[in-house]
Amino acid sequence: MSKIPTLRVQDHNLLFKTDSFRELLQRKKEFENAPSNDEIENQCAYSKTNDYKDKNFARKHLVVNPAKACQPLGAIYAAVGFEGCLPYVHGSQGCAAYFRSHFNRHFKEPFAAVSDSMTEDAAVFGGLKNLETGLKNAYDVYKPKMMAICTTCMAEVIGDDLNAFIESARKGGKIPKNFPVPFAHTPSFVGSHVTGYDNMMRGILYGFTHDVEKCEKTNGSINIIPGFDGFCTGNIPEIKRMLDLMGVDYCILGDNSDILNTPLDGTYYLSKGGTSVKEIEKAKNAEATFGLLPDSIQKVTRQLIRNDWEQPLYEQVPLGLSATDNWLINVSKITDKTIPVELEEERGQALDAMADSNYYLHGKRFAIFGDVSYVEALVDFYMEMGAEPVHVVVTPGKKKWGKNYQKKLDESEFGKGATVHYGKDLWHLRSLLYDDNVDFLVGSTYGKQLSSELNIPLIRLCFPIFDRHHLNRYPIFGYKGLINLITWSVNILLDDLDNKAEDFNNDFVR
Repeated sequence: MSKIPTLRVQDHNLLFKTDSFRELLQRKKEFENAPSNDEIENQCAYSKTNDYKDKNFARKHLVVNPAKACQPLGAIYAAVGFEGCLPYVHGSQGCAAYFRSHFNRHFKEPFAAVSDSMTEDAAVFGGLKNLETGLKNAYDVYKPKMMAICTTCMAEVIGDDLNAFIESARKGGKIPKNFPVPFAHTPSFVGSHVTGYDNMMRGILYGFTHDVEKCEKTNGSINIIPGFDGFCTGNIPEIKRMLDLMGVDYCILGDNSDILNTPLDGTYYLSKGGTSVKEIEKAKNAEATFGLLPDSIQKVTRQLIRNDWEQPLYEQVPLGLSATDNWLINVSKITDKTIPVELEEERGQALDAMADSNYYLHGKRFAIFGDVSYVEALVDFYMEMGAEPVHVVVTPGKKKWGKNYQKKLDESEFGKGATVHYGKDLWHLRSLLYDDNVDFLVGSTYGKQLSSELNIPLIRLCFPIFDRHHLNRYPIFGYKGLINLITWSVNILLDDLDNKAEDFNNDFVR
């Protein structure tokens, strides 16, 4: 029996340095009539100047590497947080594939979502036929408990009416008449992924509660809306654990922590866990609702809770010491539950970790980009540690928010040197960092090129994170999350310190 030779797969870092690949790249440049190396170096050098920076900030109609994604991505993320829900994308197959791959790469988990694959004919004649056929096929094949429909650019540009289309599908017998199909119009060309989360969350909550009677007496429970959170598989269980320690009756509205962290046991889970319909219906008569990432419920969900549910809404991110303190204090006041000794001890441990590591963050200057709520919470955390924000870039940030947040930072001892850049992108941030460099950068994987080009350590704390594994499994909310934040941040700075150390400073103890 002949021996099968072992196939040695070479890492691409080494593979692309071989002569054959170098020759292939050179021929490709010649075929494409690419600029010379000198021309590229000259243009690269010019892009680092203040003159180029002025031109960069003068652009109005071009966006380069925005720190956001589109609405439907946030909509299907909200949808999988409900029991037996199959997200349904009314649009092209490519859009749905992009959304699914985004979550696959971040969570390292399969992500179920279907599409009715609209093509050119649907763009001309409308997508009714696609939606009816798609609903029937998805219902027959997957047997979900409900489907939540969102739209993409194509469906919105031609003006497809989801409510009318769904009713037509019911009348035509494509789906049972009592089968729940909440929906949201989520045009990709406006807003962002957090806008889509907001629209879908409102669509689902309204669909199951608008006929529920508002009682005179509350049921003693509180609602938690986690928001669009790339760390949900760590944060949601941590929030549950803290509330369980307090003995609080609560409901997580949109609990996607299980479906995005399924066990490897030989079973494929189309849907696992999630908030049940009974829990949604109960939520209308709760004591209050907590939005843990306020920008994820910034408009329509906020209106539903305050106006339709007539319920107090607390918008707090329990990230960092003071923020976790304030969140627990409000939960305690509303529920009349005391904060247990276990959480007091955890607070002391977190405070001890802050004292141990303060030296490595105090006085450090940093830049940050990401979603509004996460950026604000992380800036507060780093300022608690004595670090100083310099550049704050939020692509979906609006003018009113930007001015208000700038005022808040100006009045802070550690934040008074910061500038808030609302509506800007990562190409703007590149110009800013060449003009005024920092000690570290906080953001998603999309900051990796900046980190490499400017030799700045990148602390990955926002969505998406493609190039590191399993960070989402760890909480960054609460006191335990605070210790994780300190651990990651300080160790990344220590790695950077070691990498830049000379022989005389390559210490064993830091």
